[in-house]
Amino acid sequence: MSDKKYTRREFIKVSGMGAASLSLLGVLGCDTRKSQAKPNIIVIFCDDLGYGDLGAFGHPTMSTPNLDRMAAQGQKWNSFYVAASVCTPSRAALITGRYPIRSGLCSDERRVLFPDSTGGIPETEITLAEALKKGGYATACIGKWHLGHLPPYLPTEHGFDYYFGIPYSNDMDYVGGENAFEKLRYRPKSHYWNVPLMRNEEVIERPADQNTITQRYTQEAVQFIKQNKNQPFFIYFPHSMVHTPLFASSEFDGVSRRGLFGDVMAEVDWSVGTILQTLEQENLAQNTLIVFSSDNGPWLSMLQAGGSAGLLRMGKGTTWEGGMREPTIFYWPGRIKPSTIMDMGSTLDLFPTVCALSGAEVPKDREMDGYDLSAVIFNGLASPRETMIYYRGEQVYAARKGPFKAHYITQGSYGMGGERTEHKIPLLFHLGHDPSEKYNIADQHPEVIQEINQVVEEHRKTVRPAEDQLEKRKKKA
Repeated sequence: MSDKKYTRREFIKVSGMGAASLSLLGVLGCDTRKSQAKPNIIVIFCDDLGYGDLGAFGHPTMSTPNLDRMAAQGQKWNSFYVAASVCTPSRAALITGRYPIRSGLCSDERRVLFPDSTGGIPETEITLAEALKKGGYATACIGKWHLGHLPPYLPTEHGFDYYFGIPYSNDMDYVGGENAFEKLRYRPKSHYWNVPLMRNEEVIERPADQNTITQRYTQEAVQFIKQNKNQPFFIYFPHSMVHTPLFASSEFDGVSRRGLFGDVMAEVDWSVGTILQTLEQENLAQNTLIVFSSDNGPWLSMLQAGGSAGLLRMGKGTTWEGGMREPTIFYWPGRIKPSTIMDMGSTLDLFPTVCALSGAEVPKDREMDGYDLSAVIFNGLASPRETMIYYRGEQVYAARKGPFKAHYITQGSYGMGGERTEHKIPLLFHLGHDPSEKYNIADQHPEVIQEINQVVEEHRKTVRPAEDQLEKRKKKA
Protein backbone atom coordinates (compact mmCIF):
# COMPACT_ATOMS: atom_id res chain seq x y z
CA MET A 1 0.00 0.00 0.00
CA SER A 2 1.31 3.48 -0.85
CA ASP A 3 1.96 6.31 1.59
CA LYS A 4 -1.23 8.10 0.50
CA LYS A 5 -3.42 9.26 3.39
CA TYR A 6 -6.90 7.77 3.06
CA THR A 7 -10.20 8.82 4.50
CA ARG A 8 -12.05 6.16 6.51
CA ARG A 9 -14.39 5.39 3.59
CA GLU A 10 -11.52 5.27 1.06
CA PHE A 11 -9.50 2.99 3.32
CA ILE A 12 -12.36 0.50 3.62
CA LYS A 13 -12.72 0.53 -0.16
CA VAL A 14 -9.05 0.03 -1.09
CA SER A 15 -8.25 -2.42 1.69
CA GLY A 16 -11.42 -4.51 1.59
CA MET A 17 -11.61 -4.31 5.41
CA GLY A 18 -14.84 -4.12 7.36
CA ALA A 19 -15.76 -1.27 9.68
CA ALA A 20 -15.07 -3.29 12.83
CA SER A 21 -11.59 -4.22 11.61
CA LEU A 22 -10.88 -0.62 10.74
CA SER A 23 -12.03 0.51 14.18
CA LEU A 24 -9.51 -1.84 15.75
CA LEU A 25 -6.77 -0.51 13.47
CA GLY A 26 -7.69 2.98 14.66
CA VAL A 27 -6.90 1.88 18.20
CA LEU A 28 -3.61 0.38 17.07
CA GLY A 29 -2.60 3.50 15.19
CA CYS A 30 -3.44 2.00 11.75
CA ASP A 31 -0.13 0.11 11.68
CA THR A 32 -0.54 -3.63 11.24
CA ARG A 33 3.19 -4.19 11.82
CA LYS A 34 2.76 -3.49 15.50
CA SER A 35 1.43 -6.18 17.79
CA GLN A 36 -1.07 -5.13 20.39
CA ALA A 37 -2.43 -7.01 23.38
CA LYS A 38 -6.18 -7.38 23.53
CA PRO A 39 -7.55 -4.58 25.69
CA ASN A 40 -8.97 -5.21 29.13
CA ILE A 41 -12.59 -4.11 29.49
CA ILE A 42 -14.24 -2.82 32.67
CA VAL A 43 -17.91 -1.79 32.65
CA ILE A 44 -18.95 -0.01 35.85
CA PHE A 45 -22.74 0.19 36.09
CA CYS A 46 -24.40 2.18 38.87
CA ASP A 47 -27.95 1.55 40.03
CA ASP A 48 -30.56 4.36 39.91
CA LEU A 49 -27.95 7.07 39.29
CA GLY A 50 -29.54 10.09 37.64
CA TYR A 51 -28.25 12.13 34.73
CA GLY A 52 -27.60 15.06 37.08
CA ASP A 53 -25.92 13.16 39.92
CA LEU A 54 -22.24 13.62 39.01
CA GLY A 55 -20.12 16.72 39.37
CA ALA A 56 -19.08 16.38 35.73
CA PHE A 57 -22.74 16.38 34.67
CA GLY A 58 -23.59 19.50 36.61
CA HIS A 59 -24.48 18.61 40.21
CA PRO A 60 -23.49 21.57 42.41
CA THR A 61 -22.84 19.73 45.70
CA MET A 62 -21.88 16.20 44.63
CA SER A 63 -18.17 15.44 44.99
CA THR A 64 -17.09 12.83 42.44
CA PRO A 65 -13.44 13.75 41.69
CA ASN A 66 -12.40 10.42 40.15
CA LEU A 67 -15.37 10.25 37.82
CA ASP A 68 -14.95 13.93 37.00
CA ARG A 69 -11.31 13.28 36.08
CA MET A 70 -12.38 10.40 33.85
CA ALA A 71 -14.91 12.68 32.15
CA ALA A 72 -12.31 15.42 31.67
CA GLN A 73 -9.55 13.12 30.40
CA GLY A 74 -11.81 10.72 28.49
CA GLN A 75 -15.13 11.06 26.71
CA LYS A 76 -18.26 12.42 28.31
CA TRP A 77 -21.33 11.18 26.45
CA ASN A 78 -24.28 13.55 26.82
CA SER A 79 -26.84 11.47 24.93
CA PHE A 80 -26.29 7.88 26.03
CA TYR A 81 -29.25 5.58 26.64
CA VAL A 82 -30.20 2.37 28.36
CA ALA A 83 -32.83 0.15 26.74
CA ALA A 84 -35.23 0.14 29.70
CA SER A 85 -35.91 2.36 32.69
CA VAL A 86 -35.81 -0.38 35.34
CA CYS A 87 -33.19 -2.87 36.53
CA THR A 88 -33.70 -6.30 34.96
CA PRO A 89 -34.46 -5.37 31.34
CA SER A 90 -31.79 -2.66 31.33
CA ARG A 91 -29.13 -5.14 32.47
CA ALA A 92 -30.33 -7.73 29.98
CA ALA A 93 -29.87 -5.26 27.14
CA LEU A 94 -26.31 -4.41 28.15
CA ILE A 95 -25.17 -7.99 28.57
CA THR A 96 -26.82 -9.30 25.35
CA GLY A 97 -26.73 -6.28 23.02
CA ARG A 98 -30.44 -6.81 22.36
CA TYR A 99 -33.65 -5.07 23.33
CA PRO A 100 -35.07 -7.08 26.26
CA ILE A 101 -38.27 -7.83 24.33
CA ARG A 102 -36.12 -10.33 22.38
CA SER A 103 -34.98 -12.25 25.48
CA GLY A 104 -38.24 -12.22 27.46
CA LEU A 105 -36.62 -10.16 30.21
CA CYS A 106 -39.29 -7.48 30.25
CA SER A 107 -42.93 -7.49 31.26
CA ASP A 108 -45.88 -5.13 31.48
CA GLU A 109 -46.86 -6.47 34.91
CA ARG A 110 -43.79 -7.58 36.86
CA ARG A 111 -41.23 -5.21 35.45
CA VAL A 112 -38.23 -6.83 37.17
CA LEU A 113 -37.29 -10.19 38.69
CA PHE A 114 -38.13 -10.79 42.37
CA PRO A 115 -36.99 -13.33 44.99
CA ASP A 116 -40.01 -15.52 44.16
CA SER A 117 -39.26 -15.40 40.42
CA THR A 118 -38.39 -18.68 38.74
CA GLY A 119 -37.27 -17.19 35.43
CA GLY A 120 -34.09 -15.52 34.29
CA ILE A 121 -31.79 -14.99 31.35
CA PRO A 122 -32.47 -17.79 28.85
CA GLU A 123 -29.76 -20.31 28.01
CA THR A 124 -30.20 -19.39 24.35
CA GLU A 125 -28.99 -15.83 24.89
CA ILE A 126 -25.31 -15.13 24.19
CA THR A 127 -23.78 -12.75 26.69
CA LEU A 128 -20.87 -10.40 26.19
CA ALA A 129 -18.95 -12.47 28.73
CA GLU A 130 -19.49 -15.61 26.65
CA ALA A 131 -18.28 -13.87 23.51
CA LEU A 132 -15.14 -12.59 25.25
CA LYS A 133 -14.45 -15.88 27.01
CA LYS A 134 -14.17 -17.57 23.61
CA GLY A 135 -11.51 -15.00 22.78
CA GLY A 136 -9.35 -15.90 25.76
CA TYR A 137 -10.65 -13.39 28.30
CA ALA A 138 -10.93 -13.98 32.02
CA THR A 139 -14.39 -12.78 33.04
CA ALA A 140 -15.92 -11.61 36.30
CA CYS A 141 -19.24 -10.16 37.43
CA ILE A 142 -18.93 -8.24 40.69
CA GLY A 143 -22.05 -6.64 42.14
CA LYS A 144 -25.79 -6.78 41.51
CA TRP A 145 -26.77 -9.32 38.83
CA HIS A 146 -30.59 -9.25 38.70
CA LEU A 147 -30.93 -11.57 35.70
CA GLY A 148 -32.07 -14.59 37.69
CA HIS A 149 -31.04 -15.92 41.11
CA LEU A 150 -31.69 -19.64 40.56
CA PRO A 151 -28.75 -21.86 39.48
CA PRO A 152 -29.42 -21.92 35.70
CA TYR A 153 -29.42 -18.11 35.56
CA LEU A 154 -26.39 -17.16 37.66
CA PRO A 155 -23.43 -15.35 36.07
CA THR A 156 -21.23 -18.46 36.20
CA GLU A 157 -23.72 -20.19 33.87
CA HIS A 158 -23.54 -17.33 31.37
CA GLY A 159 -19.89 -16.79 30.60
CA PHE A 160 -18.46 -15.44 33.84
CA ASP A 161 -15.57 -17.29 35.44
CA TYR A 162 -16.22 -15.60 38.76
CA TYR A 163 -19.13 -13.96 40.54
CA PHE A 164 -19.30 -12.00 43.78
CA GLY A 165 -22.39 -10.02 44.64
CA ILE A 166 -26.11 -9.94 45.31
CA PRO A 167 -28.49 -11.69 42.88
CA TYR A 168 -31.23 -9.04 42.88
CA SER A 169 -32.00 -5.55 44.22
CA ASN A 170 -30.91 -4.59 47.71
CA ASP A 171 -34.44 -3.59 48.76
CA MET A 172 -35.86 -7.08 48.21
CA ASP A 173 -36.44 -9.75 50.87
CA TYR A 174 -37.67 -7.13 53.32
CA VAL A 175 -37.99 -8.41 56.92
CA GLY A 176 -37.96 -5.10 58.80
CA GLY A 177 -41.57 -4.95 59.94
CA GLU A 178 -44.02 -2.15 59.19
CA ASN A 179 -43.46 0.99 57.11
CA ALA A 180 -41.18 -0.66 54.55
CA PHE A 181 -41.40 2.25 52.12
CA GLU A 182 -40.45 4.80 54.77
CA LYS A 183 -37.51 2.69 55.90
CA LEU A 184 -36.10 2.88 52.39
CA ARG A 185 -35.88 6.64 52.65
CA TYR A 186 -34.50 7.37 56.09
CA ARG A 187 -31.29 5.96 57.60
CA PRO A 188 -32.12 2.27 57.10
CA LYS A 189 -30.57 -0.68 58.91
CA SER A 190 -28.89 -3.33 56.80
CA HIS A 191 -30.61 -6.23 58.58
CA TYR A 192 -34.05 -4.99 57.46
CA TRP A 193 -33.37 -6.77 54.15
CA ASN A 194 -32.50 -10.46 54.02
CA VAL A 195 -30.53 -10.12 50.78
CA PRO A 196 -28.00 -12.90 50.09
CA LEU A 197 -24.36 -12.23 49.23
CA MET A 198 -22.96 -14.85 46.88
CA ARG A 199 -19.58 -16.07 45.73
CA ASN A 200 -20.04 -18.01 42.52
CA GLU A 201 -23.02 -20.33 43.25
CA GLU A 202 -22.75 -20.23 47.07
CA VAL A 203 -24.48 -17.90 49.52
CA ILE A 204 -21.71 -16.76 51.86
CA GLU A 205 -23.61 -14.17 53.91
CA ARG A 206 -27.26 -13.54 54.66
CA PRO A 207 -28.33 -10.91 55.21
CA ALA A 208 -25.55 -9.18 53.33
CA ASP A 209 -23.91 -6.43 55.37
CA GLN A 210 -24.64 -3.59 53.00
CA ASN A 211 -22.73 -1.07 55.07
CA THR A 212 -19.47 -2.46 53.70
CA ILE A 213 -20.66 -3.88 50.40
CA THR A 214 -19.14 -1.21 48.13
CA GLN A 215 -15.76 -1.70 49.79
CA ARG A 216 -15.95 -5.47 49.45
CA TYR A 217 -16.99 -5.28 45.79
CA THR A 218 -13.96 -3.08 45.20
CA GLN A 219 -11.59 -5.43 47.01
CA GLU A 220 -12.85 -8.32 44.87
CA ALA A 221 -12.36 -6.32 41.67
CA VAL A 222 -8.82 -5.31 42.67
CA GLN A 223 -7.97 -8.93 43.47
CA PHE A 224 -9.35 -10.12 40.13
CA ILE A 225 -7.30 -7.52 38.25
CA LYS A 226 -4.11 -8.56 40.01
CA GLN A 227 -4.75 -12.26 39.52
CA ASN A 228 -5.45 -11.85 35.81
CA LYS A 229 -3.05 -9.08 34.84
CA ASN A 230 -1.14 -11.35 32.48
CA GLN A 231 -4.15 -12.09 30.28
CA PRO A 232 -6.99 -9.99 28.90
CA PHE A 233 -9.89 -9.63 31.34
CA PHE A 234 -13.46 -8.38 31.36
CA ILE A 235 -15.02 -7.11 34.58
CA TYR A 236 -18.71 -6.29 34.64
CA PHE A 237 -19.06 -4.24 37.84
CA PRO A 238 -22.74 -3.43 38.52
CA HIS A 239 -22.85 -1.59 41.85
CA SER A 240 -25.74 -2.10 44.26
CA MET A 241 -25.70 1.61 45.00
CA VAL A 242 -27.18 4.18 44.74
CA HIS A 243 -30.39 2.15 44.80
CA THR A 244 -32.26 2.66 48.06
CA PRO A 245 -31.82 1.58 50.82
CA LEU A 246 -28.61 3.60 50.90
CA PHE A 247 -25.55 2.38 52.79
CA ALA A 248 -22.05 3.76 53.13
CA SER A 249 -19.18 2.56 55.28
CA SER A 250 -18.13 4.50 58.38
CA GLU A 251 -15.28 6.17 56.46
CA PHE A 252 -17.80 7.90 54.21
CA ASP A 253 -20.44 8.77 56.78
CA GLY A 254 -21.12 12.51 56.64
CA VAL A 255 -18.47 13.40 54.04
CA SER A 256 -20.83 14.92 51.47
CA ARG A 257 -22.78 18.15 51.26
CA ARG A 258 -25.44 16.10 49.46
CA GLY A 259 -26.35 14.09 52.59
CA LEU A 260 -26.53 10.29 52.73
CA PHE A 261 -27.00 9.97 48.97
CA GLY A 262 -23.84 12.00 48.49
CA ASP A 263 -21.95 9.91 51.05
CA VAL A 264 -22.89 6.75 49.18
CA MET A 265 -21.92 8.25 45.83
CA ALA A 266 -18.63 9.46 47.29
CA GLU A 267 -17.84 5.85 48.19
CA VAL A 268 -18.72 4.68 44.67
CA ASP A 269 -16.38 7.38 43.36
CA TRP A 270 -13.68 6.14 45.75
CA SER A 271 -14.25 2.66 44.36
CA VAL A 272 -13.71 3.94 40.82
CA GLY A 273 -10.55 5.72 41.95
CA THR A 274 -9.26 2.54 43.56
CA ILE A 275 -9.75 0.64 40.29
CA LEU A 276 -7.91 3.39 38.40
CA GLN A 277 -5.04 3.34 40.90
CA THR A 278 -4.77 -0.46 40.68
CA LEU A 279 -4.59 -0.36 36.90
CA GLU A 280 -1.84 2.25 37.06
CA GLN A 281 0.14 0.31 39.66
CA GLU A 282 -0.07 -2.87 37.57
CA ASN A 283 0.88 -1.00 34.35
CA LEU A 284 -2.49 -1.87 32.82
CA ALA A 285 -4.07 1.59 32.51
CA GLN A 286 -3.06 2.18 28.91
CA ASN A 287 -4.49 -1.15 27.81
CA THR A 288 -7.82 -0.93 29.64
CA LEU A 289 -11.07 0.61 28.45
CA ILE A 290 -13.41 1.67 31.27
CA VAL A 291 -17.05 2.51 30.62
CA PHE A 292 -19.11 4.08 33.39
CA SER A 293 -22.90 4.44 33.25
CA SER A 294 -26.12 3.61 35.13
CA ASP A 295 -28.98 1.16 34.64
CA ASN A 296 -31.77 3.76 34.71
CA GLY A 297 -32.65 7.17 36.05
CA PRO A 298 -33.25 8.27 39.64
CA TRP A 299 -35.94 6.83 41.90
CA LEU A 300 -37.74 10.12 42.45
CA SER A 301 -40.25 8.91 45.01
CA MET A 302 -37.36 8.25 47.39
CA LEU A 303 -37.16 12.05 47.80
CA GLN A 304 -33.75 13.08 49.21
CA ALA A 305 -32.68 9.44 49.28
CA GLY A 306 -33.12 9.37 45.50
CA GLY A 307 -31.07 11.02 42.79
CA SER A 308 -31.61 13.75 40.24
CA ALA A 309 -32.12 13.72 36.49
CA GLY A 310 -30.87 17.30 36.27
CA LEU A 311 -32.71 19.17 33.54
CA LEU A 312 -34.17 15.97 32.13
CA ARG A 313 -37.82 15.13 32.72
CA MET A 314 -38.96 12.50 35.25
CA GLY A 315 -36.90 9.47 36.30
CA LYS A 316 -36.82 5.73 36.92
CA GLY A 317 -39.64 3.69 35.43
CA THR A 318 -40.54 6.18 32.68
CA THR A 319 -39.71 6.67 29.04
CA TRP A 320 -39.17 10.38 29.54
CA GLU A 321 -35.51 11.31 29.14
CA GLY A 322 -34.84 11.25 32.88
CA GLY A 323 -35.66 7.55 32.98
CA MET A 324 -33.39 6.35 30.19
CA ARG A 325 -30.66 8.90 29.37
CA GLU A 326 -27.68 8.18 31.62
CA PRO A 327 -24.44 9.93 32.62
CA THR A 328 -21.81 7.98 30.67
CA ILE A 329 -18.02 8.12 30.44
CA PHE A 330 -15.55 6.26 28.22
CA TYR A 331 -12.01 6.32 29.59
CA TRP A 332 -8.78 4.92 28.16
CA PRO A 333 -5.59 6.88 28.98
CA GLY A 334 -3.45 7.54 25.93
CA ARG A 335 -6.05 6.14 23.55
CA ILE A 336 -9.14 8.34 23.92
CA LYS A 337 -8.78 12.05 23.29
CA PRO A 338 -10.68 14.23 25.77
CA SER A 339 -13.98 15.28 24.24
CA THR A 340 -17.70 15.64 24.81
CA ILE A 341 -19.88 13.48 22.58
CA MET A 342 -23.35 14.81 21.80
CA ASP A 343 -24.24 12.04 19.33
CA MET A 344 -26.39 9.15 20.50
CA GLY A 345 -25.05 5.95 22.00
CA SER A 346 -26.55 3.15 24.06
CA THR A 347 -25.61 0.28 26.33
CA LEU A 348 -26.87 -1.84 23.42
CA ASP A 349 -23.76 -0.66 21.58
CA LEU A 350 -21.27 -1.97 24.12
CA PHE A 351 -21.52 -5.56 22.85
CA PRO A 352 -20.45 -4.84 19.23
CA THR A 353 -17.97 -2.15 20.29
CA VAL A 354 -16.16 -4.41 22.73
CA CYS A 355 -16.20 -7.25 20.21
CA ALA A 356 -14.60 -4.99 17.61
CA LEU A 357 -11.82 -4.03 20.03
CA SER A 358 -11.18 -7.54 21.30
CA GLY A 359 -11.57 -9.51 18.09
CA ALA A 360 -14.53 -11.41 19.56
CA GLU A 361 -17.44 -12.36 17.32
CA VAL A 362 -20.84 -10.67 17.36
CA PRO A 363 -23.55 -13.36 17.03
CA LYS A 364 -24.84 -13.60 13.48
CA ASP A 365 -27.72 -16.00 14.11
CA ARG A 366 -30.02 -13.47 15.82
CA GLU A 367 -31.21 -9.88 15.67
CA MET A 368 -28.70 -7.58 17.39
CA ASP A 369 -29.56 -4.00 18.27
CA GLY A 370 -26.20 -2.37 18.87
CA TYR A 371 -23.70 -0.45 16.76
CA ASP A 372 -19.92 -0.47 16.89
CA LEU A 373 -18.95 2.91 18.39
CA SER A 374 -15.20 2.47 17.82
CA ALA A 375 -15.08 5.08 15.07
CA VAL A 376 -16.66 7.63 17.41
CA ILE A 377 -14.45 6.78 20.37
CA PHE A 378 -11.10 6.65 18.60
CA ASN A 379 -11.49 8.49 15.28
CA GLY A 380 -13.90 11.27 16.16
CA LEU A 381 -16.45 10.31 13.51
CA ALA A 382 -20.22 10.61 13.83
CA SER A 383 -22.08 7.95 15.76
CA PRO A 384 -23.77 5.27 13.66
CA ARG A 385 -26.71 5.32 16.08
CA GLU A 386 -29.42 7.57 14.69
CA THR A 387 -32.47 6.06 16.39
CA MET A 388 -33.56 4.77 19.79
CA ILE A 389 -36.69 2.82 20.77
CA TYR A 390 -38.06 3.47 24.27
CA TYR A 391 -39.78 0.45 25.78
CA ARG A 392 -41.80 0.35 28.97
CA GLY A 393 -42.34 -3.33 29.66
CA GLU A 394 -43.25 -5.00 26.37
CA GLN A 395 -44.64 -1.89 24.70
CA VAL A 396 -43.04 0.85 22.64
CA TYR A 397 -43.86 4.10 24.43
CA ALA A 398 -41.59 6.43 22.47
CA ALA A 399 -38.95 6.60 19.75
CA ARG A 400 -36.18 8.97 18.77
CA LYS A 401 -34.72 9.75 15.35
CA GLY A 402 -31.96 12.32 15.22
CA PRO A 403 -32.88 15.19 17.55
CA PHE A 404 -36.62 14.45 17.49
CA LYS A 405 -38.47 12.21 19.95
CA ALA A 406 -42.08 11.10 19.64
CA HIS A 407 -44.12 9.86 22.63
CA TYR A 408 -46.94 7.46 21.74
CA ILE A 409 -47.76 6.66 25.37
CA THR A 410 -46.72 8.54 28.49
CA GLN A 411 -46.82 7.52 32.15
CA GLY A 412 -45.33 8.82 35.39
CA SER A 413 -42.43 7.63 37.53
CA TYR A 414 -42.61 4.97 40.24
CA GLY A 415 -44.57 6.28 43.19
CA MET A 416 -45.00 9.74 41.63
CA GLY A 417 -48.42 9.37 40.01
CA GLY A 418 -49.17 10.12 36.40
CA GLU A 419 -51.79 8.09 34.58
CA ARG A 420 -51.03 6.10 31.47
CA THR A 421 -52.05 8.22 28.47
CA GLU A 422 -52.17 7.10 24.84
CA HIS A 423 -51.72 9.97 22.41
CA LYS A 424 -53.68 9.88 19.14
CA ILE A 425 -51.18 12.38 17.82
CA PRO A 426 -47.81 11.61 19.38
CA LEU A 427 -46.13 14.26 21.47
CA LEU A 428 -43.03 15.52 19.68
CA PHE A 429 -39.96 17.18 21.19
CA HIS A 430 -36.71 18.45 19.73
CA LEU A 431 -34.21 17.16 22.27
CA GLY A 432 -31.47 19.48 21.08
CA HIS A 433 -33.56 22.58 21.65
CA ASP A 434 -35.64 21.17 24.49
CA PRO A 435 -33.91 18.37 26.45
CA SER A 436 -36.43 18.85 29.27
CA GLU A 437 -39.30 17.82 26.95
CA LYS A 438 -41.44 20.83 27.83
CA TYR A 439 -42.59 22.07 24.43
CA ASN A 440 -44.69 19.80 22.24
CA ILE A 441 -44.08 20.71 18.58
CA ALA A 442 -46.09 17.93 16.94
CA ASP A 443 -48.29 20.38 15.02
CA GLN A 444 -45.22 21.96 13.44
CA HIS A 445 -43.61 18.76 12.17
CA PRO A 446 -46.12 16.13 11.01
CA GLU A 447 -43.54 14.85 8.52
CA VAL A 448 -41.13 14.08 11.36
CA ILE A 449 -43.78 12.04 13.15
CA GLN A 450 -44.27 10.05 9.96
CA GLU A 451 -40.54 9.38 9.76
CA ILE A 452 -40.42 8.20 13.38
CA ASN A 453 -43.52 6.05 12.82
CA GLN A 454 -41.61 4.34 10.01
CA VAL A 455 -38.65 3.70 12.33
CA VAL A 456 -40.96 2.02 14.84
CA GLU A 457 -42.70 -0.05 12.16
CA GLU A 458 -39.38 -1.29 10.77
CA HIS A 459 -38.26 -2.20 14.29
CA ARG A 460 -41.48 -4.07 15.06
CA LYS A 461 -41.04 -6.22 11.95
CA THR A 462 -37.86 -7.63 13.50
CA VAL A 463 -39.37 -8.45 16.90
CA ARG A 464 -40.35 -11.98 17.84
CA PRO A 465 -41.24 -11.71 21.54
CA ALA A 466 -39.68 -14.43 23.64
CA GLU A 467 -41.26 -16.28 26.55
CA ASP A 468 -41.89 -13.87 29.42
CA GLN A 469 -39.32 -14.67 32.10
CA LEU A 470 -40.52 -12.09 34.60
CA GLU A 471 -44.00 -13.52 35.04
CA LYS A 472 -42.65 -16.91 36.10
CA ARG A 473 -42.88 -17.31 39.85
CA LYS A 474 -43.25 -19.84 42.61
CA LYS A 475 -46.78 -21.06 43.18
CA LYS A 476 -48.27 -20.11 46.51
CA ALA A 477 -48.84 -23.03 48.86
